[in-house]
Amino acid sequence: MPMKDIGTLKEQGFKGFVSFKKLMDDKSVVTKEPGVYIVLREAKSAPSFLEIGTGGFFKGKNPNVTIQELKNNWIDDTQILYIGKATSLQRRLKQYIEFGEGKAVGHWGGRFIWQLKDSQELIVCWHTFESEKVAKATESSLIEKFKSEHQGKRPFANLRD
Repeated sequence: MPMKDIGTLKEQGFKGFVSFKKLMDDKSVVTKEPGVYIVLREAKSAPSFLEIGTGGFFKGKNPNVTIQELKNNWIDDTQILYIGKATSLQRRLKQYIEFGEGKAVGHWGGRFIWQLKDSQELIVCWHTFESEKVAKATESSLIEKFKSEHQGKRPFANLRD
């Protein structure tokens, strides 16, 4: 089954499907268990990129990249923008959101998300697993599956496999 949209993720057992904006107000809706999470963009329109995003400067490093780099990483035919793993989904997504709010938090992966003009409207879903080991293996598997469906390209904000 292709991994392109919310419908297929729901069929695969993913839960949540809440916006970053909603999570910024209430992070308690996310489970504390280990798992994988996926960031999605429902809008069908072309994205608008920000020269300077909302991401925090962790250890003084600028999280922003050029508009050209963002365009080079963009994939048109998918809603999936980022695939991540967590030992605690609630804690990890809290870090991710705080990074997007400009705090100096160590969530460097997925930082391209915060250079999207509509980043607060993006949707997050998750799937829990019994252990961190299974979550890590699942994250790798999902990224590989995505790459096989998109000519070897990773999701937009995944900077490594």
